[in-house]
Amino acid sequence: MSLDHTLIALADPTRRAILQHLSRGEARVTELAEPFEISLNSVSKHIRILERADLVRRRVSGREHFLTFNPAPMESAVEWMERHRIFWTSRLDALEAALRAEDKFPTKPRSRK
Repeated sequence: MSLDHTLIALADPTRRAILQHLSRGEARVTELAEPFEISLNSVSKHIRILERADLVRRRVSGREHFLTFNPAPMESAVEWMERHRIFWTSRLDALEAALRAEDKFPTKPRSRK
């Protein structure tokens, strides 16, 4: 799944709480909805966003829907962030070194004419 879907799914505190619950193991949709002061329909919408990002997988047994956490998209997002962190850290380190070097050799004030 795309990084965009993963980041959108992780952007909401309700969805992060659902993932936190699922990190402890499989759960029914109704179990996941219990701690929230929102409707079951609203929780289902959050779950669909998590499913679109492939962070949650659904198993149906009769009338019961069981959800499990799939960490793979999150791991991909972490890898992407790490690659970009390394790139920007090196760029910022180079900028800092250039600024420090410039501080050591101040420019001469310009003469006014």
